[in-house]
Amino acid sequence: MAVASRAKHKFCRRIGTCIWNDPKCPSVKKPYPAGHHGKTARRKKLSTYGELLLEKQKLRFHYAISEKQLRIAYASAKKGEGLTNEKLFRNLEQRLDSLLFHCGFAPSIFAAKQFVCHGHILVDGKCVDRSSFKVKEGQVISINAEKSPSIAETARKNNTTPPAYMEVELDNLKATLVRKPEMGEIPVEVEIMKVIEYYAR
Repeated sequence: MAVASRAKHKFCRRIGTCIWNDPKCPSVKKPYPAGHHGKTARRKKLSTYGELLLEKQKLRFHYAISEKQLRIAYASAKKGEGLTNEKLFRNLEQRLDSLLFHCGFAPSIFAAKQFVCHGHILVDGKCVDRSSFKVKEGQVISINAEKSPSIAETARKNNTTPPAYMEVELDNLKATLVRKPEMGEIPVEVEIMKVIEYYAR
């Protein structure tokens, strides 16, 4: 694993598990913090604030967004009708980069962002180069195979089981968001209410 890739998994080492469920993550073999005393050091019991902060960090790192982006997403989720926790989770999951990763068309959330920003991804046949683009129900995500043959080839080899709210046509390199994600279906191991509590303090 490259140095840059290991750095992205540093947080996983600290919490003892991979937040992206990557079997190649260093935390799989070494589920303890890096450093000379990492293996023997006792894990400190977190305070209430520490628990809230940890869940917030897990959510932020999974989607690979900045603190500012997450705060904006939270502020947006607070507006209007509906539960803030559900709206926040769904809005993050319906980002183009997230759906691209979770349907198996990108090997990591970081690769998904790169594919989008470099213009390799289409939504309803039109190029979208913004990772934060919110995909709506019924919209179709596809890979521009003519422009990106290597990305298309990698995607066709994926063996990821897509979440129930997505329908994937591997041969055609298309993935459709058939409906809004249900809370329990989103493949992110985060206690979302603790994230809401963190920002509501």
